[in-house]
Amino acid sequence: MFKKILIANRGEIACRVAATARRLGVKTVAVYSDADARAKHVAACDEAVHIGGSAPKDSYLRWQAILDAAKTTGAEAIHPGYGFLSENEDFARACVAAGLVFIGPPASAISAMGLKAESKRLMEQAQVPLVPGYHGANQDPALLQAEADRIGYPVLIKASAGGGGKGMRAVEKAEDFLVALESCKREAINSFGDDAVLIEKYVQRPRHIEIQVFGDTHGHCVYLFERDCSVQRRHQKVLEEAPAPGMTPELRARMGEAAVAAARAVNYVGAGTVEFIVEQPGGYDHPEQMKFYFMEMNTRLQVEHPVTEAITGLDLVEWQLRVAAGEPLPLRQEDLRMHGHAIEARLCAENPDNQFLPATGTLDVYRKPAHTSFVRATDERLTGGVRVDDGVREGDTISPFYDSMVAKLIVHGDTREQALARLDEALAQTHIVGLATNVQFLRHVVRSPSFAQAKLDTALIQREQALLFNQQPVSLPLAVAAAVAETLVQERATEGADPFSKTDGWRSHGVFQRRFAFEDGDAHVPATLAYLHDGALRLTVGEGTGATTGLLSFAPCAEAEAVAVGHGGAWRLDVTFAGESTRATVYMQGERAHVFTPRGARTLVEVDLLAHAGDTAAEGGRLTAPMPGKVVSFAVKAGDAVKKGQPLAVMEAMKMEHTIAAPADGTVTELLYAPGDQVAEGAELLKLSVG
Repeated sequence: MFKKILIANRGEIACRVAATARRLGVKTVAVYSDADARAKHVAACDEAVHIGGSAPKDSYLRWQAILDAAKTTGAEAIHPGYGFLSENEDFARACVAAGLVFIGPPASAISAMGLKAESKRLMEQAQVPLVPGYHGANQDPALLQAEADRIGYPVLIKASAGGGGKGMRAVEKAEDFLVALESCKREAINSFGDDAVLIEKYVQRPRHIEIQVFGDTHGHCVYLFERDCSVQRRHQKVLEEAPAPGMTPELRARMGEAAVAAARAVNYVGAGTVEFIVEQPGGYDHPEQMKFYFMEMNTRLQVEHPVTEAITGLDLVEWQLRVAAGEPLPLRQEDLRMHGHAIEARLCAENPDNQFLPATGTLDVYRKPAHTSFVRATDERLTGGVRVDDGVREGDTISPFYDSMVAKLIVHGDTREQALARLDEALAQTHIVGLATNVQFLRHVVRSPSFAQAKLDTALIQREQALLFNQQPVSLPLAVAAAVAETLVQERATEGADPFSKTDGWRSHGVFQRRFAFEDGDAHVPATLAYLHDGALRLTVGEGTGATTGLLSFAPCAEAEAVAVGHGGAWRLDVTFAGESTRATVYMQGERAHVFTPRGARTLVEVDLLAHAGDTAAEGGRLTAPMPGKVVSFAVKAGDAVKKGQPLAVMEAMKMEHTIAAPADGTVTELLYAPGDQVAEGAELLKLSVG
């Protein structure tokens, strides 16, 4: 076994690798960028070396700086994690040339499987089923259009060197093909330095099922069962589970053997994943009719590997280290067993209700459910069946330079039903304040009929969108009641023995009424609190016929938590109002009241009526950057007339492209930036005369 390794990555996966290394007595070296100088992965390792600027090309993709760091610190091997250089054959070769062990497959295997077109041809020779498509070297747009027409729409354009949903576009009709091709190629060259694409038939309502494989240098290769990764948005995974619901033993064996054959075809060593697209011709109720087609092989450890660890009781990073050190695989195929069911949810900084737009900001509050970090699955590992893998801490900043994933929440149960219940409870106990996240969206997905009943395919989110987006499981009156109760609890905390310091609203004559004002999205919500003579509180939320009136009662469950959020604090309260009761945790962030309850969360703005008395309406006719990033292109010029919804500009942030559309009909009067310019969140990109 190695004495010291360098981890050429950051965030969650760097912390994960360091945890296994520490358990095995292997010293670790972290590398970090300017943005990550105080990151969790730096603290998790024994040593750390600065390798450059915040952008990946200035740090985590500078392999010579990484090799120099390994040499300087005396590391014997390099673990690439996932992303960045993990599937870069030139880096793998450079490690070997420098006398270092690359903890991954040989460069030849990365090369063979890294280009999708090449891997398709290889699988075709091995008689692995393939989806109809074009995988040729000729990249003439007219030829690609003709091939798409031949295959039949809808088709999928995929970057040949791609992964993670980048450089991928679904095209529904022929007239949209060339525009999608141009965008796909541009994103591919920015992400992978290679704009070659392949064209495939877009299989309707497919499942995405992948097989975990492992090979060693002694000629052994096994499969560690499957993972279902069908729940996706923008071709990126949202939830993963193992085993795949409905999988028959016969199909599992056939897919596993096909995956091993694929690995053997390239003399694969280490951890890899063979991904299949699975057709369901008999519908959800006839899994025995499923057909599988090779999609691609990821020559690295996958983000979702923890669900395989949970059902097998194995440490896949330990296997990686042992195989890279020349040891044989610890187990043979007949020794491998599955236990129970596991599901992983990716917690991301993004706004699902705004087309999953990535979010940046500070984790002012980052509260996790009772859990463990990584430990061996056989050690009765998961506190209540819950594990959290992350690379951030409360107070850390989610920057625009890297992937938007904040953490991975993994649950395990004896059955899928038990795992689902644990996942929903764990998500309910996950409180993040400071930036938008997908936590509540994940709860909606988990509760949706399709997911709960295992009616899975990659169109699940689109099919269930009416239940998944713009949902408010916490009623507005109850959320307002919790926010008002939080204000009253804070006030009572300042009371002293002096009766004149009491904040109970007592009056010798009449009833004291107190006005509040909230904003719920674009809606203004007034509230009136009446202090009754018997000490009771009567709250009215809203006005007119739509108002809700009832008695408000509350009690703190605990003292203020040891955290300052903006200008406020955090309180856990039992709240009852107008026939509804809940336990709520309310975090104040300036004027924002973030209300978390077992049924969901809601954010309100508590308006200081005096402070905002002179505010005027927001000015219109402006288009601003919704996040920090780079201007890729403008689709208009000054003087152009535009229609509502028309694309105006393309921005790139967090390695993805985002289109800025016209909010209304109007005329472009001025472009304020040029393609290639970096812009801050809220920066005005262009001026638009509306009307």
